[in-house]
Amino acid sequence: MYLKLKTRNMKKIVLLLTVFLSMSNLNAQTATADIVKDWERAKAYTKEYLDAMPESGYSFKPTKEMRSFAGQVLHLSDAIYGFVASATDEKPTASDLEKSNDTNKASVTSKVLAAYDFAINSIQKYPSSKLSEHIKLFGQFDMSREQAVNKCFEHQTHHRGQTTVYLRLAGATPPAEKLF
Repeated sequence: MYLKLKTRNMKKIVLLLTVFLSMSNLNAQTATADIVKDWERAKAYTKEYLDAMPESGYSFKPTKEMRSFAGQVLHLSDAIYGFVASATDEKPTASDLEKSNDTNKASVTSKVLAAYDFAINSIQKYPSSKLSEHIKLFGQFDMSREQAVNKCFEHQTHHRGQTTVYLRLAGATPPAEKLF
């Protein structure tokens, strides 16, 4: 009798653990899907900024000390490659974009969108169960892989936001806010 009771209890425990682990995995997959969705929205929003700036505005600098519009978005792209590569162990497909001094609208747009594609694809491929692992970002900052992706998202948002002023000064209208 004791053995039957013990076996039934073990079966219940195993079933509960299986349900719990399945739910944890589903939550991690949902979190990754949400992260990817935000990156896809950010890519579309950034493209609206790139499209809004006239070709002549890509070399525009509000002051001589500031980056050009192209420099801002290429800097943003370099950071995407660096942060996301560190967070996902994916090899970057480009680097030093800002140093290229490229100001051609079509070329810069292509490079920037490729950086977003790199982020989206790398995050989608990366096992969601490993996002909580800690890394030393750039050999210096201790954080989880997911935090590194979030810091990158914050960085690209910051630099895209700075380009709003560039658009206004160039006589262009920035895109409407795109939170969702």
